[in-house]
Amino acid sequence: MTNFTTNQWAILALVLLLGWLLGLMSRSGGGKWRRAYETERSDHISTRSAHDAELAAAKTRIAELERTASASAASAASSSATTTSRHRDDLSLIHGVGRSGESRLNDLGLHRYQDISGLTTADEAALESRIGAEPGTIARERWREQADMLANNRLDEHRRLFS
Repeated sequence: MTNFTTNQWAILALVLLLGWLLGLMSRSGGGKWRRAYETERSDHISTRSAHDAELAAAKTRIAELERTASASAASAASSSATTTSRHRDDLSLIHGVGRSGESRLNDLGLHRYQDISGLTTADEAALESRIGAEPGTIARERWREQADMLANNRLDEHRRLFS
């Protein structure tokens, strides 16, 4: 270790004394910074409380809208169910559809013979994938032709060809 000279010891003592004095002087100004911190903290707490109140009000409004929407959806579903039940054709008469196929078609929004007879080739492919049928099933079993016959009350011809 190096040995300090008397001058170095004196400089070290003066630096320590000067640091101590500066610390005492800055401590008297510390109240200003503490007050600014407390003011900022209280502003933050009040702003946060206001945001929490707005959030609670928004959540309450969302819950109210969901209740209203579910009630109106239920009434709309019941009214559409009664409307469609009056205007449904017996799609199970189409050879290859059956009762379970009819319910799947109804679930997809197909309720009348015109819905089936009006399908395009692209619609057929999409419908086959949605009901899980093999590609080409609708064309192979001639659903569109059958639906057209049934829609035009050609029941005898339909029975003769597809039974």
